[in-house]
Amino acid sequence: MPAGGTLYVVATPIGNLGDVTLRALEILRAVPLIAAEDTRISQRLLARYEITTRTTSFHARSGPGRLAELLTHLRSGADLALVTDAGTPVVSDPGGELVAAWAAEGGVVVPIPGASAVLAALVASGIAGPRWGFEGFLPRSGRERRERLVRMAADDRATVLYEAPSRVAATLRDLAAACGPDRQAATCRELTKLHEQVVRGSLAELAAAVADGSIPTRGEFALVIAGKPSGSDGDDPAATPTSAAVDAARARVEALVGDGVARPEAARLVAAETGLSRRDLYRSG
Repeated sequence: MPAGGTLYVVATPIGNLGDVTLRALEILRAVPLIAAEDTRISQRLLARYEITTRTTSFHARSGPGRLAELLTHLRSGADLALVTDAGTPVVSDPGGELVAAWAAEGGVVVPIPGASAVLAALVASGIAGPRWGFEGFLPRSGRERRERLVRMAADDRATVLYEAPSRVAATLRDLAAACGPDRQAATCRELTKLHEQVVRGSLAELAAAVADGSIPTRGEFALVIAGKPSGSDGDDPAATPTSAAVDAARARVEALVGDGVARPEAARLVAAETGLSRRDLYRSG
């Protein structure tokens, strides 16, 4: 048995505090220390269930000194619970370096599962199916964002991603351009909270709903995008793209060129996304 304490990776509610598990409460009461992304937010949960365990902050901006302190704590034989503000640590949240470091030393890491925004969005969307991928947060701009959009557009699995309210409008527009305006999707906002809202429709419809305020840009968003439909590989000569699809693809080329991508490269990327002719897309400008 490896020496040292046990690192418990504890999922906490993503909104409704009633969604915490009994096992999570038992662990949070039993350990001598809780490493929390924001101790003030975690304190709301602890106070609700009368848990008095000592907390310390551990987040994305914590320096190497705090990581060293937590590892020293574990090496001494004391257990530690790791929590974030909502959901499961490490999944688009801090904590990965602590888990990796303790595991590398042969330490015991025990997951305590619970509420998950990814799974909540998947089951509420009604479009995911049995196969899906998780993208977390997309890069805000640049080549990596464009390449990830291309991969998502070509994936026959559903995709779940997170987005901040200030960027959801731009992301829906980019998704509509990359995947086609008719690709089905769902916006899942404020999951498990008082103002929970799940809206389903095409990417074009969802982008329009955000633009006109039908979907408020407040709270945290999880987006679910349907996979690429079977038989839409663009290699069937009998398949004729709609004018809307062509217009959307050409608009996507112009948007990439406006972002500084050379036109030949922009045409190549959009052709890969849509199956349309690269030559035709290049000539559209």
